[in-house]
Amino acid sequence: MPRDDLAALAARHGLSVSGARPSLPQYIRRLWARRHFITAFATAKLTSQYSGAKLGQLWQVMTPLLNAAVYYFIFGVLLQTKKGVPDYIPFLVTGVFVWTFTQSSIMSGTRAISGNIGLVRALHFPRAALPISYCLQQLQQLLFSMAALLVILFVMGVPPALSWVLVIPALTLQFVFNAGVSMILARAGAKTPDIAQLMPFVLRTWMYASGVMWSIDTLLSKHAEWPSWVVDVLRANPAAVYIDLMRFALIDSFQASQLPPHVWAVATGWALLAGVGGFIYFWKAEETYGRG
Repeated sequence: MPRDDLAALAARHGLSVSGARPSLPQYIRRLWARRHFITAFATAKLTSQYSGAKLGQLWQVMTPLLNAAVYYFIFGVLLQTKKGVPDYIPFLVTGVFVWTFTQSSIMSGTRAISGNIGLVRALHFPRAALPISYCLQQLQQLLFSMAALLVILFVMGVPPALSWVLVIPALTLQFVFNAGVSMILARAGAKTPDIAQLMPFVLRTWMYASGVMWSIDTLLSKHAEWPSWVVDVLRANPAAVYIDLMRFALIDSFQASQLPPHVWAVATGWALLAGVGGFIYFWKAEETYGRG
């Protein structure tokens, strides 16, 4: 039978090519239908992360706190980046926790396909569920860390405020951004696994440019001679933007400096650009994952 006739026969009986990429609306519906799998997979990954350690899930809080302690000693004490920054310890801890959310989401997203190739080849499901579930895992990790952060804020004399409600939209925008970047790198990592080896160096450089351990405003005030494009890049850095939003929401002394009005718009723009763009970019290669 001619090929065209076979295609017509298959279409008449509702058959489609095995492993073919569904349309974007259909893909979104299938992904939504797997929402319970996504949350269960993320929770299982989080629970098993420290299952072999004696302190167990306590490491979910201790790891970012120990990182913050190291950064405080090196940058705050030795390099004196705490000068001119009120409430430096809450400032630093907030920066470390928020940055860790982005860093861990991107690193785990890079290996989302290549690290689960057996699952990808064995079962049929929207592959975007994997990088999204890893980002959800890191969000759950951050929420555990936020409990420790609130204790630090109380101890350091930072009072509760209505602005704390802004944590919800700030984390929502950051989650969408992280998921979008993770899907971009998940597709790239599925084809080129070596990207996972390169990412720690890229992320470390990005961290130093994001104001995690020091104030971007203080740095820029000391270097007025820097070109305007450098200033614009530092201020528009998405990681720095989300860190600023969280600091503004949680630390009252940071609010006194008045968050620039463009920051929420920039945060929303980055979330839409990375989230929508990353999702479409990942979807376009849906039928290639698990091959080869």
